[in-house]
Amino acid sequence: MGKRLTAGEVAALVQGRVLGAEDRVITGARPLSHAGPEDISFIEDPRRLKDLATCSAQVLLVPRGLEIPGRTVIEVADPMLAFVRIYQEMYGSLQPPAPGIDSRAAIHPSARIGRDVRIEAFVYIGEGAVIGDRCRLHAGVYIGRQCQLGDDVILYPHVVVYEGCRIGHRVVIHAHSVIGADGFGYRLVQGQHVKVAQLGTVEIGDDVEIGACTTIDRGTFEPTTIGQGTKIDNLVQIGHNCRIGRHNLLVSQVGIAGSSSTGDYVVIAGQAGVVDHVHIGDRAVVGAQAGVTKDVPAGACVLGSPARPEREVKAMVMSLEKLPQIRRDMRLIRARLGLDQRDAA
Repeated sequence: MGKRLTAGEVAALVQGRVLGAEDRVITGARPLSHAGPEDISFIEDPRRLKDLATCSAQVLLVPRGLEIPGRTVIEVADPMLAFVRIYQEMYGSLQPPAPGIDSRAAIHPSARIGRDVRIEAFVYIGEGAVIGDRCRLHAGVYIGRQCQLGDDVILYPHVVVYEGCRIGHRVVIHAHSVIGADGFGYRLVQGQHVKVAQLGTVEIGDDVEIGACTTIDRGTFEPTTIGQGTKIDNLVQIGHNCRIGRHNLLVSQVGIAGSSSTGDYVVIAGQAGVVDHVHIGDRAVVGAQAGVTKDVPAGACVLGSPARPEREVKAMVMSLEKLPQIRRDMRLIRARLGLDQRDAA
């Protein structure tokens, strides 16, 4: 059980406004599907109001202007973020481990290590590497020669950063991701696939987060780049020479082939694939499982494989839904015209 707070105390914590009983006691914070009478929960979208039929929470965080008769509501700018703040207040949050360097870590004498870092067991830091202040390197992390990490970087267990890669400030990379592996480049020479040397690096901007088991290949000559603020999900593949813009969202199992690029604020949904040497413009959206085979204009939304404009794909889907009825109508027309009998003759 969490702390005991009143609705008024919670509202003060998240700069909200109470509509209802300010003295109602809250002992827990849970989502709608699990909340009890003394829990606080939240609604972001009025379409979720139907879920209140099976929810007994008497205090709800809601967007401004949404009233719910019979419940105490707290109006806030962002119910989800407010709920996170309240959850942490009621239950506490895990504190980062204390700084220190485990004796089992292997650090090259020429590496430069910043202040207040935490380096856990079996971390390897190569020759000439630079680690910024307050970085946290979990067990088994590998940092290659001449790599640079900014301040406040968190690398979870078994992250691998190949030589020469640069990582900005406040970057988070989750377990088993690989930054800077060779790009997939080969030339056919006398009947054999001969590897093209991958001589570039990877550069990751500030405030990027990269999910578990994601791979970002180094460039052939110039760096593969990930723009500031971009968030990359688990199991994403980004090929060599790609240039990913700022504040992109790349969802799980996205694959982007070499030398492709994106603008700023691009969204690429789950399992979408992008061929090589195409550009996706600012604020474009690529739907789930889409296959992008050519440039996508800024602001466009594309679906399907090959990817087409959203309106065009929806029209095609609607036509497909009508296809069985069209076939039945055609059979009836042919039968009335006697065409089937003439074909048989």
